[in-house]
Amino acid sequence: MTSAPTKTGTQTGGAHAALMDAIYRRQARIYDVTRKYYLFGRDRMIGELKAPPGARVLELGCGTGRNLAQIARAWPGARLHGLDISPAMLTVARDRLGGRARLAQGDATDFAPQALFGCDTFDRVVFSFVLSMIPDWPGALAQAIRVLAPGGAIHIVDFHNCQGLPGPLARLLRAWLAHFHVTPRLTLADEARAQAAQAGLALRVITGPLGYYRLITLTRAG
Repeated sequence: MTSAPTKTGTQTGGAHAALMDAIYRRQARIYDVTRKYYLFGRDRMIGELKAPPGARVLELGCGTGRNLAQIARAWPGARLHGLDISPAMLTVARDRLGGRARLAQGDATDFAPQALFGCDTFDRVVFSFVLSMIPDWPGALAQAIRVLAPGGAIHIVDFHNCQGLPGPLARLLRAWLAHFHVTPRLTLADEARAQAAQAGLALRVITGPLGYYRLITLTRAG
């Protein structure tokens, strides 16, 4: 069942919430069409979730719900949850998903899962091209680790260095991303490695074609 947006204290993200909603309020309905051609690697990540029926899947920065809808098709029976800081995006997600997911407004770096979703941990936590938009992205990763269930995994896909692209094209892409307050986290793998070691998680890092994106998985032993 889809929940109404919930926001308490720091969960609104303050200025960042206002910024994201200002950026996407007018784009929310056309977001997926405009991003279709350069958010590569998302479906590859979804195909690797291995979320069995009953698994609790949480997407942090769920946006329009596009990925959750894909997860529902790829992994029938998974219990879907989505968190986003933008009410405008959640409106679109709610329309798309109906009762297939439980959605809430909140800050990915600091949220209370029991209050928002009625559970304390999740079997899969997903970040899809969102850490590059969160100012305190290491904090968001740390929060995902805190809510990860035994035997669970965090799946990340996000921009990398694009070192295989021609220089002019890479500069054009970076300028386009900066217009939407997107900053590729070139130290993401290093940060994930450090946090995984501290939490006792296994780590896998895969670089996509031309260095365009990276797939990172952190797995907790059962």
